[in-house]
Amino acid sequence: MSISQVSQQPFSSDGWKSRARVRLESSAFDYVESGAGSEDTLNANRQAFQKWHLVPRMLQDVKQRNLATSILNTPLPASFLLAPIGMQGILHPNGELATAQAATSMGIPWITSTVSSHSLESIAQVLGTASRWFQIYWTQDEEVTFSMAQRAKASGYSALVITVDTPMLGYRTRDLNNEYSPFRSGKGVANFFGDPVFRSRLNRSPEEDFQGALKHLLDIFYQPALTWEHIHRLRNHVSLPILMKGILHPEDARLALAHNLDGIIVSNHGGRQLDGCIATLDALPEVIKVTQGKIPVLLDSGIRNGTDILKARALGADAVLLGRPAAYALAAGGEEGVGLLLKRLIQDIDTSLALCGVDDINQLNPSLLYRNC
Repeated sequence: MSISQVSQQPFSSDGWKSRARVRLESSAFDYVESGAGSEDTLNANRQAFQKWHLVPRMLQDVKQRNLATSILNTPLPASFLLAPIGMQGILHPNGELATAQAATSMGIPWITSTVSSHSLESIAQVLGTASRWFQIYWTQDEEVTFSMAQRAKASGYSALVITVDTPMLGYRTRDLNNEYSPFRSGKGVANFFGDPVFRSRLNRSPEEDFQGALKHLLDIFYQPALTWEHIHRLRNHVSLPILMKGILHPEDARLALAHNLDGIIVSNHGGRQLDGCIATLDALPEVIKVTQGKIPVLLDSGIRNGTDILKARALGADAVLLGRPAAYALAAGGEEGVGLLLKRLIQDIDTSLALCGVDDINQLNPSLLYRNC
């Protein structure tokens, strides 16, 4: 990408979104952009950020600034990770490999999705020595879940992220109207079709009978019977830190502490699961009251710019996950697009922190916020 081309690229998430809309088929764009039901939760995630306003301090020495933090021995240069976005092959031919390369180039930690278009091992090769976690969807075949966790550890992933808000797929009206389901079309199956335990369950290999293997996967993928006991059993198989993604209720945060979870990710799946549920930023303060710094708490869903990250951190989040903006940038510009998005987001965080009169992002606190009810 030339200097002139770079200068023409968007400076905002909305700009990347507009570019992605042009590049993608409408059904694929809707899949990324949309939420469940009437999309009340999708909209609430953004509205929650708009209710909070930064109250900057003046005459503070902000010549030198620190944006970094560390979670579970994972350094975060700018207080965010890339969220686990599945099936990125529908966005760009190189899919996760392009996004992972961009993340590595910018030093941003990465979370690989269970339903990635490329295997967790091939993504790890692109990441090299860069920090990465692995996100798990718990299937009805527990041994498959354990096998993927063991493969992740062997490939250098340093933590597991268990997504718990998907006992079944949310009621996503745009996808239903479009009759669009990339997973049911065989996208995002690489980690399953390459897994030795999953393959052992098949009469014929995926190479011999793709549709048969896909049917078996669809039959076992959702696990509505998932409980806390399952998480205990995972600990007996893989010695990696475990974070739970999808926590919104403070009582679930208490249970996470009681069950010795290593971290919580406050998330409503970007508004894609239960429509009408609480926005993540609204849920965050009550979760923080429960955890009281005993374990890391991250925030997912609704992050679009640098000031969003500052607001989340001021309300107590140790870091955030960046989702849709990276997907838009991948669709619009591939690896270069994601890299430019990350570079400009870091610049936004840095500038906004200085303008708040704060020189260390870890010193943000609620006194710098005003809530407009």
